[in-house]
Amino acid sequence: MGFLRIFLVSLCLASGAFADSVTVFAAASLKTALDEVAETFEHETGHKVVLSFAGSSALARQIQYGAPANLFISANSNWMDHIEDQQLTVPESRVALLSNQLVLIGHGQASDANVTFETPLRQMLGQGRLAMAMVQSVPAGIYGREALKGLSLWGQVADQVAQTDNVRAALALVALGEAPLGIVYASDALAEPRVEILGRFPAQSHSPIRYPAALIASGATPAAQELLDFLQSDDAREIFLNHGFQDPQK
Repeated sequence: MGFLRIFLVSLCLASGAFADSVTVFAAASLKTALDEVAETFEHETGHKVVLSFAGSSALARQIQYGAPANLFISANSNWMDHIEDQQLTVPESRVALLSNQLVLIGHGQASDANVTFETPLRQMLGQGRLAMAMVQSVPAGIYGREALKGLSLWGQVADQVAQTDNVRAALALVALGEAPLGIVYASDALAEPRVEILGRFPAQSHSPIRYPAALIASGATPAAQELLDFLQSDDAREIFLNHGFQDPQK
C-alpha cells in the first residue's frame, strides 16, 4: 500500500510538471470569447492562461518595451507587422485567426441594414457624441474612421467623436447611455445586452478586419504553442463564431 501511495504521488507530480502558464496579450474586443476559450483550454490541458486585454496598439508597444508575453493576438495586421519587423515574434507561427464586422450601435430598433452615405448620422446623434476607439491608433477606431470616410460621413460627425482607449470602452459609453451611438465590432455588440445593432458597415467601406496571432519570440514555450494550436481548433472556432466573430477564410 505504501508503494502504491508513493507511486500515485509521483505520478501526480510528474503530470503537474508539464503544466505551465501562458500569458496572452489580446485585443480588447476578444475578451468575452477568449475568456471562454481559455477556460476550455485550461480544463483540457491543465495549463493556466493569463489574459491581458487592451487596444492592440498599447499591447504592441508593451511587447516592444519588453513586457512578458507568450502570445499576441492583434485586431489588425499593422500592429502585428510592427512587432514582427522588430523580430519580436516567431515568424512562422503567425496565423490569420479571425475576422469581424464593423457595426453602428445605439438604443433604437435593431437593424441588419447597411450604413450608407444616406444614413442621417448627424441627425441621429443630435447633440450627443459618437463613441469610437482612438481613430489614429486602435484598430476599431481606424476601421471606423476609414468606413465613415468611405461613406462620406466623417465630415458630418468628426467634431462629435468621443475617442476611447479601446473598443470595449466605446461600447461601455453607449451601454451606459453616455453616448447615443457608437462604432464597434459585431462581436462587441453581441456581448452587451444593453445596446442594439442599428446598422452594419459594408465590408468594402474599410480594410478587411483581421485578427493575426503569433508567438512572442522571448516566450515561445511548448504550452504557448499548444494554446496557439487550440485557438485554431474546431472547438475554439465554434466558440468564436458563437460570439460573433467570423472565419477569415470566408
